[in-house]
Amino acid sequence: MIVVFALSRVVTTVIMLAFAGIQDRTYWTGPKPDYFSFAAIWDSDWYRIVSIVGYPSQLPLTSDGHVAQNAWAFLPGYPAVVRVFLFFGIPFQYASVIVSVAFALGAALLLHRLLSRVLPSETAMFAVVLFCVAPLSPILQVGYAESMQLFFLMLALLFLQDRRYYLLIPVVGIAALTRPSGLAFAAMLLLHAIHRFVTRHRDPFPRAERVGVIVAGLSSGLFGVLWPIVAWIGTGSPAAYTDTELAWRVGYIGYTELVPFGAWFQGADWWLRWIQVPGATILAPVLVVLFVGLFVILLFSPPVRRLGVDIRFWLAGYGIYLFAVFFPQSSTFRLLMPFAPALGAIAIPRSVTYRITLVLLGIAGQVGWMAICWWVNGLDWTPP
Repeated sequence: MIVVFALSRVVTTVIMLAFAGIQDRTYWTGPKPDYFSFAAIWDSDWYRIVSIVGYPSQLPLTSDGHVAQNAWAFLPGYPAVVRVFLFFGIPFQYASVIVSVAFALGAALLLHRLLSRVLPSETAMFAVVLFCVAPLSPILQVGYAESMQLFFLMLALLFLQDRRYYLLIPVVGIAALTRPSGLAFAAMLLLHAIHRFVTRHRDPFPRAERVGVIVAGLSSGLFGVLWPIVAWIGTGSPAAYTDTELAWRVGYIGYTELVPFGAWFQGADWWLRWIQVPGATILAPVLVVLFVGLFVILLFSPPVRRLGVDIRFWLAGYGIYLFAVFFPQSSTFRLLMPFAPALGAIAIPRSVTYRITLVLLGIAGQVGWMAICWWVNGLDWTPP
């Protein structure tokens, strides 16, 4: 397992170094930066600011009075861990990569353990291979919080499978303060509780476990709104967090209010208009409904059903959360990383040709993602 992870990091590092070698001067680095400087661009710089300075007590405003992009959009879990290394004199660009790679290895090991409970060991192993070579796997070795989130996600799912609900609470808390996910966990636990209650005749659901699920679910919901509350307290603005998040949509749809379950419809309309599709306003909601329907069908497909109900509840809960609050853009690709347990379903076919093809497609996808999202080409509007 560790060998697989290490080899995949070598491949990804070679790809990143190739792009660093042709990188022109950027906002963050000079031309042809070294690996660690190249791994600390984009949102990594926000995490650097948080780990060194913290959060602003006053929200920055644009010239027209709207909340500008600022550090409150970046949760404190990951920079808090990085700050430990900074305390010992290790610069951010090195510390952030160390933390990300360490958590990524832990996530890979936990993913194998998680999937080995519902799939044959060799299938679980190949799912980890896919995890390690996936198009988004470069994010596992840069200054982003995804690998830390994935580590605590896998640990939370293991505790859920074991029905260790009280141990689940602090793990969900850390995950929710690393990347937004508390409400997704709450949705997962609600589905889990309903399922256990409905099937209690064949799978006993004693009172103590019912209380545990309820406490864990309510705690997850609280964790889901905790950071917006902290931002409110820290700035004096009740909408500090949501206004900050919405600042990243301005380049697409201008200044808007957060409308739950509306962003994907707005996004579909924007993208269709951008590629000049006739009848975009009518076609956009149709495409979104079809997309949601396809997602539901996949959740009930035989390969995904083999993952077990708890993993499927996570996929559903996180899917509902993304649909409710996120605007689809280039950074949405990395927001799909928490769907990683679904790789178990993709790994089921045992054809050698099929598996080699998936690995090669994953590596090619890394090149594509680096070219589109990470490598900075002039006025780049496709941030990772």
